[in-house]
This record gives sequence, C-alpha cells and structure tokens, in this order.
Amino acid sequence: MTQTVHEPPVRVDEPGRERRRGPSVDVRLLGLTGVLLLLCVVGYLTRPDTFLTQENVSTMLRLAAAIGVVSVGMTFVIIAGGIDLSVGSLVALSSVWMTTLATQSYGPWVMVLCSLLVGLGAGLVNGVLVAYGRVVPFITTLAMMASARGLAERISGRRTQVVTETGFTDFFRGAFLGVPVLVWMLAITFAAGWVVLNRTTFGRRTYAIGGNVEAARLSGINVRRHTALVYGISGLCCGIAAIMVVARTTSGASTNGLFYELDAIAAVVIGGTLLSGGRGSIIGTLIGVLIFTVLNSIFTQNNLDTDIQNIAKGAIIVAAVLLQHTTSARRRGRRRAPERSTVDTATGSKP
Repeated sequence: MTQTVHEPPVRVDEPGRERRRGPSVDVRLLGLTGVLLLLCVVGYLTRPDTFLTQENVSTMLRLAAAIGVVSVGMTFVIIAGGIDLSVGSLVALSSVWMTTLATQSYGPWVMVLCSLLVGLGAGLVNGVLVAYGRVVPFITTLAMMASARGLAERISGRRTQVVTETGFTDFFRGAFLGVPVLVWMLAITFAAGWVVLNRTTFGRRTYAIGGNVEAARLSGINVRRHTALVYGISGLCCGIAAIMVVARTTSGASTNGLFYELDAIAAVVIGGTLLSGGRGSIIGTLIGVLIFTVLNSIFTQNNLDTDIQNIAKGAIIVAAVLLQHTTSARRRGRRRAPERSTVDTATGSKP
C-alpha cells in the first residue's frame, strides 16, 4: 500500500519580485557604502591635513565627473546585455570636434551641441550595427574604438586644440551655489539615469532585454530598436563627458578619454551590475565611481606608484566579479522549489 505524502509548502520568491514583509534593503549597496566610508577613513588617517578639505573633495568630484557620466551610459548598455569599448574614443572624438576653430567661431553653445550630436551619432552607429547588423557588441565597439580615435587624430592633426571661447570656459569652469558646474552636471546625469531606469517603461524594458532577450521579444518589446537607443544613450553620455573634459583641461585632444572604457566597466561591475545583463543599479555605479576616485586620491596624496594603483584596481574588480558569481549561485539555489514525493509507507521508499 502506498500513500502520497506532501511536503509542507515552502514559499519561493519569483525572480525580480521582493517579499512584502517590510522595506527592502540592498545589502550589496550597504556593503559598498561601508567600503567607501572605510576608504575615506583611511585617507583621513594617512593625510589628515589635506584629504577631507573642501579643496580636495571638490577636486575629487571634478575628476570623477567625466568618468561618472560615461559610467551612467555604460550601466544602461551592460544591463541590456551588451558592452561598449568605444566610450573613451568617443570622448576624444567629441572633444576634438567641438574644439576646432570652425566650431568655436559659432560660440559656446554650438560647441556643446556639436559634442552631444557627435557622441549621440556615434553611439547610434554602434547600436544599429549591433541590433540590425547582428554584429557582436564586442567587435562592433572595438572597431568603433579604433575608428573614432583615428578620426580624432585626423581632425586634430595629433595636436592639442586650445579653447579660445571664453564664454565656454567661464560657464563650465564656474560654480553655482558654491558647487562646481561639473559636479552639478554629474548629479543631474545620475538623477536622470536613475529616473529612466527605475520609473519609466524604457528602464523596465532595458532590464527585460538583459534578463532574457527572447522573452522580451515575445512580450512585444521591439528589441532591435531598444538596443540601438541604449547605445545611443551611451554615446550621448560620452558627448557630455567630452564637454566636462574640455572644460577641465581647456583643450581638446585625441588622447582624451584614454582607458575610460576600463574605468567605466570597473565602476559598473563594482556597483553590482551583472556583466551578463538583467540586473544593475545606477546608485551602485555612483558608489563604484566614488570608490575608485577616493582610492586614486589616497594613492596620489601618499605618493604611491601608478602600477600599485592599477594592481589594486585589478584586485578589486576580480573580487567584485567573484562576489557576483557567489551571490548569483546562492540566489539560484534559494529559488529552486521543492518537489512532491510519493513514499511507500511500508518500505519508506519511493515507488
């Protein structure tokens, strides 16, 4: 005689759905915030006279502005399941194009518009090739990285183009309410990115495409068009970052934006965005940018070699990726629902 025994029901949360038992707390963001605070403490202990001064904090934020804006665009791309290796070259191309004598002759706002259009256009080229040309994102953006850098060298003749338009430098090197304009641009860009990702249909579709492209397509999302727009956002962020770089250095050069792609990817990964797509956070990216900025400031103020900085960055990136894999594995294990079992009451075995 056999009897069917039902195991007690176990509640398993669906992917992407949070329990309604109380306010949710992102433990990873709390951990990142703790790391940032710990680095600030280390910086203060090693350089108490200079680290937390208003001048140094303002300098750190200005240095973080350009790479922070690029990281916002990179967050969109990686959440959607892609990658963009061309961001540094697009910053260089936009900065060179906006600082040519012909562009500067039309005034500061034409320079700004030129930078935005160049970045947006190059980003859309990437998106069209990936979405409609079905070229692998790694190959597409790698080709754009080489082409954009080469075009920047061609336009500038490998020379630094000095900004002669005083209206541009006066505005973007100035301050509003005691806060540098570049920091305001960083804050506005992050705020806009957060709203788009968390409060709009576009953001939900970005997460859906990164989580499962086929399911997103079957649900009625125009995956190709959306993917092209995501890369366009990344290019637009590069145009904004180019304005920041030119304002800070008062020049445009084909060497601008070197290694920005690596720094942006590192900040996004540190912030908790999965390289496989489908999960990420703008706030996490911001904390990741600040962690690397504070770390660089600590190394610089303590006169440590650049190679030690690079080793530390590499170690942090590897640790973040390993933590991602471990966390993902645990989540998959918790989501497995228990199976019903049929047990023979006489022998205690399944039939």
